[in-house]
Amino acid sequence: MKRMLVHSMRWSIFIFSLTFLMGCLFSVASTVLLENAGWGIGMMVVFAIVLIGIVFDMLGIASTAAVETPFHAMAAERVSGSRHAIHIIRNADRFSNFCNDVVGDICSVIGGAASAVVVLKLIEASVYADNPAVYTVVNVLFTAFVSGLTVGGKALGKSMAIENATAIILLIGKMFHLAETRLGIRLFKRKGKSKKKQERG
Repeated sequence: MKRMLVHSMRWSIFIFSLTFLMGCLFSVASTVLLENAGWGIGMMVVFAIVLIGIVFDMLGIASTAAVETPFHAMAAERVSGSRHAIHIIRNADRFSNFCNDVVGDICSVIGGAASAVVVLKLIEASVYADNPAVYTVVNVLFTAFVSGLTVGGKALGKSMAIENATAIILLIGKMFHLAETRLGIRLFKRKGKSKKKQERG
């Protein structure tokens, strides 16, 4: 019990640190992109942030919906990425935590802040720059539209993720396999041989 608590605390601290760093990175990137950009490019940035959140939400859902069985058959046939897919499913709680909570929440926060900047630029570029009522209406409508797009996109993405969980996780497994073989980035630790096997071997 104590070991599990320590393990959970370490994971929580890691996720907090990762979220903080990614939040800073996303915030700086969106600020730089929106600072000297017009409202049109600003809208594209907001929609890109929303799309990232939807895609990662799909990945998190797919990891919890997928089952190991088909990947064991693929691993026996040495299909690239199948073993990484098994690791993803076995660590679905952490994988979905990262995709749904870390990336998803960051995109929601940064997307909201970016939406406010876009609305401000849109009003400044119009003839209603000095009319607070117009600013309020445009702000409410645009924010509501972005919120509806986010929720609707995630609803559609969840259905697609559940129906195509195996294909999605295999694709991510292939990407992890490529990162490991080509770039030397290992995302999952390989379990070493047990002491009994080492003594026998």
